[in-house]
Amino acid sequence: MTSRENTLRVIRFEHPDFIPVAFHVNDSVYSHYDPHAVEELLESHPVIAGKGRMRWDLVPEEGRAVDEDRVYYDEFGVQWKGAIDGIRGVIQKHPLADFSKIRDYRFPDLPAFDVEGTRRRAAEARAAGHFTVAGLPHGHTFLRLTDLCGYENVLMGLSDEDGDLLSLVRRLEAYNAAFADFYAQCGYDMISFPEDLGMQIGPMISPDLFRRFIKPSYRRLMKPAREAGAIIHMHSDGDVRTLAGDLIDGGVDILNIQDLVNGIDWIRENFFGKYALELDIDRQKVTVFGTPADVEALIREEVTKLSSPAGGLMMIFGWYAGTPLENIRALMDALEKYMFYWA
Repeated sequence: MTSRENTLRVIRFEHPDFIPVAFHVNDSVYSHYDPHAVEELLESHPVIAGKGRMRWDLVPEEGRAVDEDRVYYDEFGVQWKGAIDGIRGVIQKHPLADFSKIRDYRFPDLPAFDVEGTRRRAAEARAAGHFTVAGLPHGHTFLRLTDLCGYENVLMGLSDEDGDLLSLVRRLEAYNAAFADFYAQCGYDMISFPEDLGMQIGPMISPDLFRRFIKPSYRRLMKPAREAGAIIHMHSDGDVRTLAGDLIDGGVDILNIQDLVNGIDWIRENFFGKYALELDIDRQKVTVFGTPADVEALIREEVTKLSSPAGGLMMIFGWYAGTPLENIRALMDALEKYMFYWA
């Protein structure tokens, strides 16, 4: 069974061979640990990492920061300042905090979409057994609005149905739709619409405002992908328990949500056997402050409670600076062990 077939079987509950695991290494890792220790960990776990994963080009010279304290502008004109080496940073200035500036605002130029070439490369990847994925950039709608205008401004503007802000919502959807329509034409297995909507407790936007202004936009953006037969993937960090039903109802086939902030038992009650899930493994509590035994126990609990021989579970972990190396090793050991729990 190829990796592609296995992943499709997971999502469709058709008895896969193993639980797919994605192990991502954030750029901050390379400037906060001994790079040789990072290399050893990656190479000693060939199933989820392996050789070639070490980013030596990102290892800074001794005493030199990667991007800490750097002030820069993104392509949308938002001003940022680095806070931790390797991590994007914190917004310093919202270009559209004054809604009157929305009328003259121009989005970045769209790229030259190569439909034929991209479709051919996607077909070649599928034929080679690879599960093909494309997607909008993280934070494409709600977070993009808060980047441009400011969080409180967006919430108040939506509540007031401010005309300038609502025009920006429509224009942003049209901008995003160019990418979504392009991906829908290219034959990808899955198209992703990643956007953080949750805080530590509850969502960043009320269910009412979400249903009135964001969910309809999501539906329209996802429609071409659904009609093309692609699997619809949605990622959101934070507590999204009050929005999860709306996301599924809006057309999402597989939801990526965080484990502990939403609760393993709540996730089991609402998803097990019903909807495919890509579980985002804890990066705040157990893996950072627990023992290696605690980390192993967490992975075992999640696999036993949220997976079955029929499938339905994928797992993903993002390694960031601040997690003890012994816990990362325990996590990687556990993932390589329990991904074959039902084998």
